[in-house]
Amino acid sequence: MTFQDKTGATITLRPFNNGDIDALTEYANNSKIANNLRDGFPNPYTREAGVAFLEDANKNPEKQRIFAIDLNGEAVGSIGFFLKDGYKRKSAEIGYWLGEPFWRRGIASKSLLLLTRLAFETFDILRLYAEPYAQNIGSRRLLEKCGYTYEGTLRSSVYKNGLIFDSCVYSILKDEVEALQ
Repeated sequence: MTFQDKTGATITLRPFNNGDIDALTEYANNSKIANNLRDGFPNPYTREAGVAFLEDANKNPEKQRIFAIDLNGEAVGSIGFFLKDGYKRKSAEIGYWLGEPFWRRGIASKSLLLLTRLAFETFDILRLYAEPYAQNIGSRRLLEKCGYTYEGTLRSSVYKNGLIFDSCVYSILKDEVEALQ
């Protein structure tokens, strides 16, 4: 899956590989990113954390798909979706992050649109959703730009870095994806 960003650079969504460890460690080691992700995303982001992530990223393709956001052969971020089970088996949660030097270039929005389509084309799901923290305005705007609908705020639902705050739920349904550009 390949596209161009606003500068004309070629971006590819591809599986992670062991050669991504240096770039992964460099771009993921950023408190602005970690502060907006779940606790499983460490800060500082060490080489050991990167190795553990790479070991996990390509496992269980029947339950998750995680891709490197590749710019000119370098992994500059990650995007993936995680299938739910039980009563939520027709849903998947989507998550992503992008290295700060690459923000505001259209990379995240095009990556999210591509992965949204892929999720619905590949699996028998009806709903994709994301739960950004309420104060993560950039992620919330990204989801809205990509056709996701704000469903509501989960009050005091997050405990992160010693603070309690809200998160929001956004979703897109399979029949809504066809209307996306």
